Amino acid sequence: MSLSTTNSPDTSVQEAAIALQHPVCHITYNRDTWVQLFHPPSEYGAEEAKLLCQSSQTAWVAWVPNHGEILLDRSHFYC
Repeated sequence: MSLSTTNSPDTSVQEAAIALQHPVCHITYNRDTWVQLFHPPSEYGAEEAKLLCQSSQTAWVAWVPNHGEILLDRSHFYC
């Protein structure tokens, strides 16, 4: 009698680990919403941005204090 085992990782554990590294907001973004940026756009730019208008299904025109207007993909920010 032999017992075979597989060493395949649990996908739900992997997904949870990824979610902890990169939080995702599951909200509907609206104009004038303040969001946190993963990386400031410049050395002096703030770490948050105010959404101004949606330019595509996955991108927003936003205003970053001490930087100005910027085009942000949804992967660049979280709430």
